[in-house]
Amino acid sequence: MKFASFLILVPALAFGQGPGQNNMAARGLDIFDKTCATGYCHGTKGTAGGAPRLAARGFDDAYVTQTVRNGIPGTGMPGFGNLERADLLAVVAYVDSLNGVTPPAVPGMAAGPARPKLPADAQRGRELYSDQVRGLTRCSICHQADGIGIAVALPLTSVPESVAALRQVRTPQVEMATAEGDTFPALVLNRNGAQTKLYDLTVPPPVLRTFAKGTVTFRAGAPSAGSNWNHSAMLAPYNDQELEAILVFLRAVTK
Repeated sequence: MKFASFLILVPALAFGQGPGQNNMAARGLDIFDKTCATGYCHGTKGTAGGAPRLAARGFDDAYVTQTVRNGIPGTGMPGFGNLERADLLAVVAYVDSLNGVTPPAVPGMAAGPARPKLPADAQRGRELYSDQVRGLTRCSICHQADGIGIAVALPLTSVPESVAALRQVRTPQVEMATAEGDTFPALVLNRNGAQTKLYDLTVPPPVLRTFAKGTVTFRAGAPSAGSNWNHSAMLAPYNDQELEAILVFLRAVTK
């Protein structure tokens, strides 16, 4: 297995790339440093963390592109094919740089980010949304918006109207699961196939776990009964003013 878990991208290494390619690599670093920069994933400067190292592995551009786009089935490495094309190519350029590879030139991709600039208050919210200082309970650990974050939870379809409403968000989709002698809050991805796949929410970041069919039981009445897992506890690193800025950001980017 060449990749596992979620990608974490770290400061780019210089391999003689041109200015446009360096810009793309820096852009890729920005996207994934804000999305997956935890020891649970790949370590700093492409070293090993919870997942294998990325640097100096001999990966070529074709392999990196395929893996970033499609992920690796049967592992915790998801596909990022839903990224905007410019962002996807930027991420590939960054991982390429860790392996001494210069990605093929792509017409029109040498310029800076194509995403429209956000208003100052929304940009502040975007920074808070993925702020690493907040630790493993920052919003982007479970939610994806504007191309940053991990899509553990379902995509946002509406934004709470106020901070008070955000703090009261209910999570009936989170169930209490029992497996291997442990009972834990879980977000179930698949329970009807040969395997049961779910995210274990015991501690952040969520851990993707797979169990053989019939070896996981769920609390009677779930999912309507929900669980004792509390989303409001995940907001602890933020004060009300910061949460309001995050809501402004989400309103700006959620259609």
